[in-house]
Amino acid sequence: MFYPIQWLLSLIFVIQMYVMLVVLAIFYTPLTMINREYAFSAIHAYCNWVRFSARIIVGLRSEIRGEVPTDEVIVASKHQSFFDIIMITSALPRPKFIMKKQITMTPIVGYYAKRIGCVAVDRGKRGAAIKRMVADVKSGATQAGQLIIFPQGTRVGAGEQKPYKVGTGVLYEQTGQACVPAATNVGVFWKRHGIYRGRGLAVVEFLPRIEQGLAIPAFMAQLEETVEVSSDALMAEAGFVPRKG
Repeated sequence: MFYPIQWLLSLIFVIQMYVMLVVLAIFYTPLTMINREYAFSAIHAYCNWVRFSARIIVGLRSEIRGEVPTDEVIVASKHQSFFDIIMITSALPRPKFIMKKQITMTPIVGYYAKRIGCVAVDRGKRGAAIKRMVADVKSGATQAGQLIIFPQGTRVGAGEQKPYKVGTGVLYEQTGQACVPAATNVGVFWKRHGIYRGRGLAVVEFLPRIEQGLAIPAFMAQLEETVEVSSDALMAEAGFVPRKG
């Protein structure tokens, strides 16, 4: 259902969100040039602001559940909208992403992505991209921290289905790191596209980690079942009813 007042509040929220991005960048960027640790301070400040302003302006509360990993692990998360990125980044002490190469060219976001050690991949070269991801992580080209990857490779709206890609399994096998699955329901309130932001409780839940020792097919099967079942439960908790047919 469409509510005009909520849409107007959503517009105000979106505008101030991007204004604050510029304000914080102006403040923090000179500091990050001296010490890259300030880049983490900057992104945490921004993500916490977005979560706070979402609650105040549009009535979208947010909650982190489960044990937040602080060691060097792979975080494999359901990705439904920009808000799950905000929530995950706000919770992890040293987040870094597997991300599209094009994002590194984006003003502000691209600069900070490089400063925190994100790994850029070329979507058009699948095999080479996976090899590059593994090589960068294993060689220490990225900074130590929690490596976030979206196993489905893109945003997937609430109730939609997309296959899980094997790149997460290759990283799990080749890096020797444990994997922490993460589920979410943010797509119920914050869609992939558009201005409208709904009221309610958005949740990101860190699930029990998958330790080393599984073959890639078994790992991928366990990861998908864990994330999808938990995300479906969170969406149901939020009152989401999937479309039939």
